[in-house]
Amino acid sequence: MAKTVVLAGALDTKGEEYAYVKRLLEAQGVATLTVDYGILGPPGYAPDIPRETVLAAGGGDLAQLASGQHKDQAMAAAAAGLAQVVRRLYDEGQLDGILAMGGTGGTSVATAAMRGLPVGVPKVMVSTVGGGDVSAFSGGKDIVFVPSIVDVAGLNRISRAIFANAAGALAGMVQVEAPPTQEEKPLVSASMFGNTTAAVDRARHGLEAAGYEVLVFHATGAGGRTMEGLIADGYIAASLDITTTELADHVCGGVFSAGAERGQAASRAGIPAVLAPGCVDMANFGSPDTVPEQYRSRTLYAWNPNVTLLRTNVAENRRIGELLAQAANMARGPVAVLLPLRGVSMLDSPGGRFWDPEADAACYEAIKRNLRPGIPVYELEHNINDPEFADAAVETLLAMLNKP
Repeated sequence: MAKTVVLAGALDTKGEEYAYVKRLLEAQGVATLTVDYGILGPPGYAPDIPRETVLAAGGGDLAQLASGQHKDQAMAAAAAGLAQVVRRLYDEGQLDGILAMGGTGGTSVATAAMRGLPVGVPKVMVSTVGGGDVSAFSGGKDIVFVPSIVDVAGLNRISRAIFANAAGALAGMVQVEAPPTQEEKPLVSASMFGNTTAAVDRARHGLEAAGYEVLVFHATGAGGRTMEGLIADGYIAASLDITTTELADHVCGGVFSAGAERGQAASRAGIPAVLAPGCVDMANFGSPDTVPEQYRSRTLYAWNPNVTLLRTNVAENRRIGELLAQAANMARGPVAVLLPLRGVSMLDSPGGRFWDPEADAACYEAIKRNLRPGIPVYELEHNINDPEFADAAVETLLAMLNKP
């Protein structure tokens, strides 16, 4: 049975482009289903699902919005409606993949719908912003962005090649499936950074030996958001969140922030969780010349030419501790906090560049002072990368998982 790709676009301005991609996909044996969310003019070709259906699903009225006087309302209605229509098509088995093309507006509308689909469903966005920072559009989902190079405005020797590449990529995605595995193991999420690699690698091996599959996420802002998105979507059975450095970036304005709510997804989901202030000794910036002026006199470390680390101070660590306690306090399931008294990273160890017991203690005291009663705190005389710490984290999480 042929796979079906949904083409989601504004056919009033981009009908020619979508018709071209539609022909390419169908030539590869892929069925297409077009959803139109254009508003101003007639569609370039007849869609399978018209704009009236999309806008009605988003609470908009085409007659009112077609004047073009309410662009903001039209975009909001299109995004909300397309998300509902696309999700319904997936739930009904009519969507195996999705492709969209557009500028910033079209990218915003289409990716809102893509974010509503599960991880693993092929999603391709040909976008004028595809070569830049697309984190706001991807939202932690597996959307493949293809830079359009030229604007999505007509067919020319450049756009034909780009659109053909995108169509070919999606045709391949929907027709190639990962082979089934004999055993589906429960999933555990784990957060990691270069400075906690030793800890997480050892913990991963321990959890795998106990029968779990471990998904490791690099705590770069996008990594933390992706991890928490999968937790919120119900994929994850337990969380080993021992690299919470993204909170340091939130507090200090670093480039790897995942927001103030980082760490809260496991609590909301009610899954067993182990929390640790891993790598909260550092906030991340780009090359040295990108470090904000107020931090230039502080302790800095050039991790590589494109990453400069700022050693967090007492006040910043106190705030990070408060945020960690807040995340733990929201837990609807079992949760525990582990504190590595000999440092929270490879750099924050006795004799290391970021070794600062006073700053670490400020974080630990803020956690203990703000935790609600009943949440266990284990203070370990080890660095976070010592084998004993990793083993304790695994034992704590397994005890939660095995408790009736």
